Formats: sequence, structure tokens, C-alpha cells
Amino acid sequence: MDARTFFYTLGKLVYGLDGAYEEYGRNCRVGSPNLLWILYALNDGGRHSQKQICGDWAIPRSTANTIVKDLESKNYVALSRIEGERRELLISLTPRGKEYADGILSDLYAREREIYSEIEAPEELLETLQNLAAKMQKIAAKGDKI
Repeated sequence: MDARTFFYTLGKLVYGLDGAYEEYGRNCRVGSPNLLWILYALNDGGRHSQKQICGDWAIPRSTANTIVKDLESKNYVALSRIEGERRELLISLTPRGKEYADGILSDLYAREREIYSEIEAPEELLETLQNLAAKMQKIAAKGDKI
């Protein structure tokens, strides 16, 4: 296999995996795949800034802002100030939001556990993918080379 074939196949796999999550979200009547990823990120029990979520999940800031505002209007998330920051807020699920997220994600987590149990050397796979992503992100930066 040459480099072109490798990255072509990798791209199809990555988008196929993303598409599977998008389809799962549609089947659960989640309005958008980005909403699914924001709930996924917030459902770890921590508080995250919108900037962090956008960076980690490659969600456009304006899209995330619209989703967070909608979640806030439904009392699914609470926003709190970050000390020393004027504009950035921390986002966390409210108890109602946790119930909402769990209702959407609990079946997904169960299915992920089933698949995970079949993966040989999952830590090595993640390390390889993380290294690949880091190198590709260098390419994306203007003027940088691997």
C-alpha cells in the first residue's frame, strides 16, 4: 500500500465512523451531530469551556454557541464564569441535563463497550492515531511541515 491509498482509506474510515455516530444521533432524534458530540463531551461529569469543546471536537464556535444557548434555555446546562476570563464560560450539565444526556448516550456507551472488547491493543491504536493526528495538524498550520 502506498501513502495515497493509506490516507484515502483512512479518510473514508474516519468519515464512516463519524457518519455512524451521526446516524445514531438521528435515530435518537438528536437535532444535530454536533449536539451529540457536545452532550458526549459534557457527560463526563466535568465542566468544559466552549473553546475547549470546539477545539477537541472540531465544532465551529458559532454552532457550539447556538447549541449551548438552546441547552441553557431548556435548563440542561449551567454556565459559570472562569476566574480571570472576561468572555469564556464553563459549561456543565444540570441534573436535568445529565438525565437528558444519559437518556441519549447510555445505549451508545453500551454499544461502544461491546466494540471496545473486540479491539486488540486499544491503547496502542489510540497512540498511533494521536501521533498521526498531531502530524497532520502540523500540515494544516500555515507554512509548517512535518
